[in-house]
Amino acid sequence: MVVIHRAHGFRFVIYTADHEPAHIHITGAGQAKINLSGADGKPEAVYFIGITRSDQRRLMADVIERREEFLQEWERIHGQLD
Repeated sequence: MVVIHRAHGFRFVIYTADHEPAHIHITGAGQAKINLSGADGKPEAVYFIGITRSDQRRLMADVIERREEFLQEWERIHGQLD
């Protein structure tokens, strides 16, 4: 597990033995999984568990803002995306 970002009391992580599509996990007061490239090419929430709606909005805004950085980290850890 590699922590790639911290914000709002949450850790944004990529697991080293994970699978495509490129995604991040968010842990803290609850948990989430967000695909970095959804059907429209933008980040897409897979799930939020135990995270308030306001935190969900903040977390998604961070992922949207840092999407390219997170994709680079995914490729650094897992290799080139197909």
